[in-house]
Amino acid sequence: QVQLVESGGGLVQAGGSLRLSCAASGRTFSSYAMGWFRQAPGKEREFVATINWSGDNIFYADSVKGRFTISRDNAKNTVYLQMNSLKPEDTAVYYCAAGPNRSIWEWGYDYWGQGTQVTVSS
Repeated sequence: QVQLVESGGGLVQAGGSLRLSCAASGRTFSSYAMGWFRQAPGKEREFVATINWSGDNIFYADSVKGRFTISRDNAKNTVYLQMNSLKPEDTAVYYCAAGPNRSIWEWGYDYWGQGTQVTVSS
């Protein structure tokens, strides 16, 4: 069992930056691939980024490539999402998730956090 808690969301102006954190409980964090997803109001949840257990295999959605960076610190049981050059269309609730393998699909993950709100003003 893995419990995930996101933090770091907030209100930021367009062009600004935020770093989201996702802290995981449990001793097996390092064995899980991790993903970030987001859900904007009135829209379906969408894939943002994913990282494998060792951190050397990463994949991004085209909409965030070059602006967002996913990373992990297995010693701290934490995965991060550094978000730069934020745009109003990045406004959403951001969720982290844990699963056995990297995936761009929600069904590829077994555990989810409660989400953290990111609001980007124009």
